Amino acid sequence: MKHIIILGDGMSDHAVERLGGKTLLQAADKPMMDRLAREGRCGRLVTVPEGFPPGSEVANTAILGYDLNEVYEGRGPLEAASIGYDMADDDFAIRCNIITLEDGKIITHNGGNLETEDARVLIDYLNETLAAPINERERKQLGISAETSFQRVKFICGIQYRHLLVIKGGNKHIVCAPPHDHPNEAWRPLLVKPEEASVVSGFPADPTEASVVSGFPADPARLSPQQTADLINELILRSQDLLAKHPFNLGRAARGERQANSIWPWSGGYRPSMQTLMQQYPQIKSGAVISAVDLIQGIGKYAGLRIIKVPGATGLANTNYEGKAQAAIDALKTDDFVFVHVEATDEAGHDGDLELKLRAINYLDQRLIRPVVEAVEKMGEPVCIAVLPDHPTPVELRIHVNEPVPFLIWHPGIVPDGVQRYDEISCVSGAYGLLRLNQFIQTFMSIGH
Repeated sequence: MKHIIILGDGMSDHAVERLGGKTLLQAADKPMMDRLAREGRCGRLVTVPEGFPPGSEVANTAILGYDLNEVYEGRGPLEAASIGYDMADDDFAIRCNIITLEDGKIITHNGGNLETEDARVLIDYLNETLAAPINERERKQLGISAETSFQRVKFICGIQYRHLLVIKGGNKHIVCAPPHDHPNEAWRPLLVKPEEASVVSGFPADPTEASVVSGFPADPARLSPQQTADLINELILRSQDLLAKHPFNLGRAARGERQANSIWPWSGGYRPSMQTLMQQYPQIKSGAVISAVDLIQGIGKYAGLRIIKVPGATGLANTNYEGKAQAAIDALKTDDFVFVHVEATDEAGHDGDLELKLRAINYLDQRLIRPVVEAVEKMGEPVCIAVLPDHPTPVELRIHVNEPVPFLIWHPGIVPDGVQRYDEISCVSGAYGLLRLNQFIQTFMSIGH
């Protein structure tokens, strides 16, 4: 039996008064998801381990069965893998949004729905103006030879507003604020800070300090957490001055449009070490991931999955649902495992756009899930289908929340559990009950084997 997971990022939600006290999944027009729930079995899943933020990098990695305590290094390294940047051992890679600031507040985490071709111009500009060669003192501190022409800072263009900042010798023991978690909040109090426990971890404020703290020597190949935080904050402040003067933003301002006027780095780490899904589940001989988002592609790459990029896949509600559906159908002909990720519901949640999120749920149901199910029913080999979100992104909160998500599993011959609709309330009574973390993938992959 083959297996496919279809994930609507941030799809689950809270009860909304405007919908008569229903959640968006209860109110949405989604006949195919409801049919799969009615004919299959349902449950709820805890996707975020204790002590971790409810981000997509955490939840999607956990859904695929990985222990976050062993593999978690933040979004940056995952997106580096997707972009094709091969991290060196002393690299610190951190996700770098281009965002919109107005009146001292974060207005939007996406730079006014920045398009990739416009973002590339801005990223090139930042590399020309902010990326500077490593000076002699820093070169000696990092142990880099004089013949090596490294730069301390490098920006790498990703997709739309999602980009990468690589800091040679940067330190991951810092505290960053995800911009999508702080809409309409003042940005200055959210600037980067060193972890309070970083000194205990062996990183004194001055990396040249000879003393040993708590038995752990400072890492001579890296900046201290304080230095890393100071460097990133300087980049943020300088980017605001530079981006405000760029012709792209001057044009937007003249048209009364939101400007892409600040970088905002967050969720960084070092190069992770992960087993592939094939090493964990011998029944998977080959697999594929389909997503418009660098983060998900990066997780897929470390998991050993083939990355399928679909033309017109945007990460927004205007994404190419039909193209993703056909890519999934084609992949099922050759691969044992397919992971399809759709970002649109999450973005609508972050924007607080109830109507758009309802529409995105319908698009996912009718333009992606329906053609996949219709094709699967005609295949000679049985296919097991799972549908779920990674976390809720409630439209009235506009942030990720750490709550169990509803899931359904369907395959030919499965005995239904009596659940009639796919939503947060109905799935509570599903046969699978409440699963935690890797219990989902273990349950899912055991079907048919």
